[in-house]
Amino acid sequence: MESKEMPAVGGVLETSIYVDDLDRAIEFYGRVLGVSHMTLGDRGASFDFGPGSVLLIWRRGASARDNEDYPGGMIPGHDGSGPLHLAFKIPTDTYDAWKERLERLGIAVRSEVRWARGGRSLYFDDPEGHVLELATPGVWPNY
Repeated sequence: MESKEMPAVGGVLETSIYVDDLDRAIEFYGRVLGVSHMTLGDRGASFDFGPGSVLLIWRRGASARDNEDYPGGMIPGHDGSGPLHLAFKIPTDTYDAWKERLERLGIAVRSEVRWARGGRSLYFDDPEGHVLELATPGVWPNY
């Protein structure tokens, strides 16, 4: 009998959100979170969120059809609606600085949570209503 091991998954590489106003989203994520886009097009933009971590922001509906014109192969269509949730890692010693930054930028903190493992989270919304979280280590057993 042949033994087959489960192939490994190394983590989440990309996460997508969908917006009605792409220009506003690009400005917000750059200004508030200080990230820069790696690619920019009519359909969407990709943002560098650290080694091996990419946030894709798509104009709602622009990625719904299969992209059969991509030179390397067909990329299946995808889209979404409604408020999504994203959490970004921050070092523990930057929590207060992030809270102050959001307040200084006029971004309302919706909630703060102290987790049982010692982590802390700040929750706020992006302009499209997506719920964003800045989380310190101690939120999950693996973080």
